[in-house]
Amino acid sequence: MARKKYQLEYIIRSSPSILFEFLTQTNNLAQWFSDYCDSQGEIYIFGWGGSYQRAKQLEWIEDEWVKYKWEDSAKDEYLSFKVYKSEISNETILEITDFAEAKEIPDLTTLWDKQVEDLKHAIGA
Repeated sequence: MARKKYQLEYIIRSSPSILFEFLTQTNNLAQWFSDYCDSQGEIYIFGWGGSYQRAKQLEWIEDEWVKYKWEDSAKDEYLSFKVYKSEISNETILEITDFAEAKEIPDLTTLWDKQVEDLKHAIGA
């Protein structure tokens, strides 16, 4: 079954530059995204409950966008975090793009909601 791309958006009370640090720096990622995070160049190692996954940081634009590719994911799948200011409200927006089977998306949305709450707490937003 083909996996589908889905996107989620969250308002984060933070400057884009501080938020971006929490999306790219290993010590900050380990505060909200995973239990453990380390990197060797562009390869990031994430750990959850004793199991580990590797991802390559494919692209990034300072304070705007970062794209990771899981080692075991399909060729055209990735995880990305985009940071931008809303033109209307001037609020900082975090846009998450991920891939999953359609039936998994509601549960994964709930998981992202929790992780973003952890992110807001870590930032102090």
